[in-house]
Amino acid sequence: MTTTNPIDPVKLDKLGEVAIKVGLQLAQGQDLIITAPMTAAPLVRRITEHAYKAGAGLVTTIYSDEQATLMRYQHGNDASFDKAAGWLYAGMAEAYRNNAARLAISGDNPMMLAGQDPAKVSRANRANSAAYQPALQLITGFDINWNIVSYPTLAWAKLVFPNDGDDVAVGKLADAIFAASRVDRDDPIAAWKEHNANLKQRWTWLNGKKFAALHYTGPGTDLTVGLADGHRWKGGASEAKNGITCNPNIPTEEVFTTPHRERVSGYVAATKPLSHNGSLIEEMQGRFEDGRLVELKASKGQDVFNKVLDTDEGSRRLGEVALVPHSSPISASGILFFNTLYDENASCHIAQGQCYADCFVGGKELSQDQIFAQGGNKSLIHIDWMIGSDKIDIDGVHADGTTEPVMRQGEWA
Repeated sequence: MTTTNPIDPVKLDKLGEVAIKVGLQLAQGQDLIITAPMTAAPLVRRITEHAYKAGAGLVTTIYSDEQATLMRYQHGNDASFDKAAGWLYAGMAEAYRNNAARLAISGDNPMMLAGQDPAKVSRANRANSAAYQPALQLITGFDINWNIVSYPTLAWAKLVFPNDGDDVAVGKLADAIFAASRVDRDDPIAAWKEHNANLKQRWTWLNGKKFAALHYTGPGTDLTVGLADGHRWKGGASEAKNGITCNPNIPTEEVFTTPHRERVSGYVAATKPLSHNGSLIEEMQGRFEDGRLVELKASKGQDVFNKVLDTDEGSRRLGEVALVPHSSPISASGILFFNTLYDENASCHIAQGQCYADCFVGGKELSQDQIFAQGGNKSLIHIDWMIGSDKIDIDGVHADGTTEPVMRQGEWA
């Protein structure tokens, strides 16, 4: 009996090549740390082969297992939920300080923890976030080249395509991932070069404008997002502090910068559900005062998200603002991926929590205190939520209060 593989092996190999040559631009002799769910092993192998062919030093993969994760919640003693593998993250941080590259493969079932005690999930996440800080700071500070790609696991595919058989669902999700990652093209590397040039054109224009704020209007939305002092827009390919130009997210359709943590005011309605730690948070509505999210309502998952927002002082303030046209390929697919990497690239979005140090003029030289003084936010979390649609208008606000169109009905003006 022969079974057909629903995942095109040629395109999967191309994704592995794009991850190394576009996502990371891995340097000769550079070590690589990969994190992945066990079910993504076929992509890990393709990436590992392309890494060694590109001259990698040592490739090390750290696998996670959904069943083992669930066993912790089902059988772990209460005190264990305040623990995290700090030794592991300390080792990763040491590797990054020695210029190892970082690659994450996403593909876990987004609803994996849906049936578990939300208080335990919240505690485990808090412990994990705190332990991960030394490694995360080197990533958000863009000290090294890093990249995220995705693999179509069965659990994720069945969530996105619940009415299809297993193979059909996996095949559909694989095709959607390959299209969004541009590996369905004859020459994916050339396609990425062209896409990066288009994104650069957008952020170069925005940087030239030096807007003081963005003003969003639309159904349920009248929001002013002040931008950090000395902010700079980025998107697509960027140079890390180690001198390597990489594409951190594959796919990516956004240009983004740092808002001022104290200058956000008004109200905003989410335009897509947010999948977070096994909960789907639907129909979110938020109200900001002096930069702080003082009220968050949702038709579903409200308590879960409010718990996350109480993680620390910076959790209720913004760390990122990103612009994505409504006609982006991921949006045009009409698929809700339940995966932030994909859903954020279908819609303009904002992120609660930690800012990116590199979204400042001269950011590579600024200390954390200087970034904070210029309006950058500090937090253990960074959670994107989607606020863009074909009904949203965005204006750039100059320092003198005059405005000009940035987006109309979800498209570049």
